[in-house]
Amino acid sequence: MMDVREIREFLPHRYPFLLVDRVVELEKGQFIRAFKNVSINEEVFNGHFPQAPIFPGVMIVEAMAQAAGILGFKTLGKKPADGSIYLFAGADKVRFKRQVVPGDKLDLEAKIISEKRGIWKFECRATVDGTLAASATILCADRQV
Repeated sequence: MMDVREIREFLPHRYPFLLVDRVVELEKGQFIRAFKNVSINEEVFNGHFPQAPIFPGVMIVEAMAQAAGILGFKTLGKKPADGSIYLFAGADKVRFKRQVVPGDKLDLEAKIISEKRGIWKFECRATVDGTLAASATILCADRQV
């Protein structure tokens, strides 16, 4: 279990772009389960859409990628403070199945599929109340900064 203080040690993102609130389960080299509480106070709802707020799909994909990044950092025993960063390198098979709205708890899952020369491949899912909201295969590149 990781709270937001520990999450910030493993992700370089900060407000308003830190999209993981808590990690509830993590097995190094295998998988992570985390979540993001979606609040009406999110900056993005000022423009997407004020009369019918919907959390943007690209933000859901980013939240899945951030969860995957935590898994990668923890697996390698690295932190951004060590001069390492995970860069979003690609997304395949992206699908959106359900709208995510204020008040939803977005459950995030990422499983490591492979790692080759610093390129990590993750199978990711985002659900709300057990219903699939989005899924994707996400690529992240481990790089030194």
